[in-house]
Amino acid sequence: MAKDKRQEVCTREYTINLGKRLHGITFKKKAPRAVKEIKKFAQKQMGTKEVRVDVKLNKAVWSQGIKNVPTRLRIVIQRKRNEDDEDSEEMFSFVTLAEDQTTKKGVVVLEA
Repeated sequence: MAKDKRQEVCTREYTINLGKRLHGITFKKKAPRAVKEIKKFAQKQMGTKEVRVDVKLNKAVWSQGIKNVPTRLRIVIQRKRNEDDEDSEEMFSFVTLAEDQTTKKGVVVLEA
């Protein structure tokens, strides 16, 4: 029997357009909403309920303050096995910032 695709460990790289997802959001809520949108995107792409965000990605979202969120970010989503809890989901997604931040629309510059 073939194994379900949603149960395999895998890694994928995406460009997420935060400008599109944050259009019309109150400027004092943009960075927190951006983190929620990244989690929602990863949940949809990987088919897992639990999504964990890396510290570097969180700092990149908040790098320009609460209201000036980067328009686009390159992210890497990894689907991993959950070995922490027995009663929780079998798989979880771990979202990190990609090393190369170049996109087809241009270069996103992030300062550390």
